[in-house]
Amino acid sequence: MTVTHARAAEPGNAGCPELALDQDLELLTGPDATSLLRAALQPSGGRLLSIRVTQVDPQPGRGCTAGYQARVRWPDGGTSTERFAATTGHTPDGTLVVEDGSTRVGLWRFPHDPRLPGLPAACDPAAVGRLLDEFGYGSGPVQLRVRGYRPGRRAVIEATTSRARLFLKIVRPGRVQKLHQRHRLLTNAGVPAPPSLGHTLDGLLVLQALPGRTLRHILQHGGTNPPPARQILALLDRLPDELADGPPRASWPDQAIHYAAILAAALPDRAGQATDLAEQLAAQQAPGPVTAVHGDLYENQLLITRDRITGLLDVDTAGPGQHADDLACLLGHLSILAHLDRQNAAAINRVGAAYLAEFERHADPADLRRRTAAVVLSLATGPHRVQQTGWPAATRNRLDLAAAWLDSASTLNRP
Repeated sequence: MTVTHARAAEPGNAGCPELALDQDLELLTGPDATSLLRAALQPSGGRLLSIRVTQVDPQPGRGCTAGYQARVRWPDGGTSTERFAATTGHTPDGTLVVEDGSTRVGLWRFPHDPRLPGLPAACDPAAVGRLLDEFGYGSGPVQLRVRGYRPGRRAVIEATTSRARLFLKIVRPGRVQKLHQRHRLLTNAGVPAPPSLGHTLDGLLVLQALPGRTLRHILQHGGTNPPPARQILALLDRLPDELADGPPRASWPDQAIHYAAILAAALPDRAGQATDLAEQLAAQQAPGPVTAVHGDLYENQLLITRDRITGLLDVDTAGPGQHADDLACLLGHLSILAHLDRQNAAAINRVGAAYLAEFERHADPADLRRRTAAVVLSLATGPHRVQQTGWPAATRNRLDLAAAWLDSASTLNRP
């Protein structure tokens, strides 16, 4: 294999139609992944000791990206645990490219993500300390913790000082200004989104922490009551009308074909079921009026203090859409959570049933269930994406759950 550095205009395998998505997945998650990382480490003298795939992000027509955790021995004899990422899609400037004449894969080591130039500084305590000084929050040493990372897309770093706890959200530079403005728009409208203190040109947004525990934590650990459905509906009603400007996001049923293609590549034995579900959902789609929506509302996005919502997180997706999609998103995630947490499944299902009963008063019951089925279909890609142990069985279970939601919608329409 040959190792080179990508130039800005170079396309990756996304421009090579002969590479199907299932081939990309096999390349980045199969035995060849070890060879790729070994080749990438060769110029620095690092020796790969072990590798584990931590996530995959297949995008039909645009290639696939994978994340890895690896143990590496360096020339000085020291060893370390490193995060790497590889992509068969477009290889941006700064990517290390491994190719063998027919296949090109771009690789990088965390935090040097070529699409997230603000990430290295966000992982440097000294650099973060200087940044927080500018915002009036610097005092003493800074402790950093990686809270989330999706290669090439975004990252979240928790920064703690003696004076405050803040979150650094790193996105692509072209998106940070609009995200900052979105946070300001929401907080000015009285929506409890994290206040934005400001941003840098390379894509780093500084957000204040909010009080409360997530609804997921409450459902799994108790301590207080979950908020009633009417509170969630009232929160969504407070989203400012300005968010509804522009083209609407695709609804969950509209995205069903996309997720079915990912499932077909990851789990060929259920390709027929996934495709059939997606086709039914797309055919039965009933578009609603466009309004301001959160876009990815689920139990981990809601912070609760004494049965009151005190935080609405991850507003990156907030914008124009269909109100019923937000309701369906929460219902779909809760039904998945009940499958994941058998010990608390009964309590989680009771909350989900109460929310469904109230939400049905504000949306067509059959349409709401169809949208929920589409959400669950999208979530069926999750076990494979994070490379969960036993992901094929978990994926099949979620496909069956999506089918059950769709069947319940059909039952309502039967005479």
